[in-house]
Amino acid sequence: MVKHHGVHFLDKKQQKLEINITNKNDIIKLLGEPSTKSSFDNDVWIYIERKISTGSIFKLGKEKLITNNVLVLEIDDLGLLANLKFYDKNTMNDIEFVSTSTDSAYKKRSFVYDFLSSMRQKINEPMKKK
Repeated sequence: MVKHHGVHFLDKKQQKLEINITNKNDIIKLLGEPSTKSSFDNDVWIYIERKISTGSIFKLGKEKLITNNVLVLEIDDLGLLANLKFYDKNTMNDIEFVSTSTDSAYKKRSFVYDFLSSMRQKINEPMKKK
């Protein structure tokens, strides 16, 4: 049994798209509405295709990934296709991620926290008798 999610035959359909010629209406007619839309300088539309096959009974029904395609389309202000990136399951493994992390610019205990803590400490101290 094969479970399919997203646009069928995304790898073949994306070959029909032409940069600076294909517009939004053509894209929607060919691929349908995108899985995800975002707006930065240009609109970014993301299409997904995923096929998973159920394994045999000997493998206890473990699922196997057959297809995992992602198409990222960047659309300019005129509504034309400005950029196109296609990733399949083989090229996704080639993507390198940065391993360094950004340190936080603040401490857990800020100046305000330290100030309020010292005030609470002074309030809670028993008064000294002279």
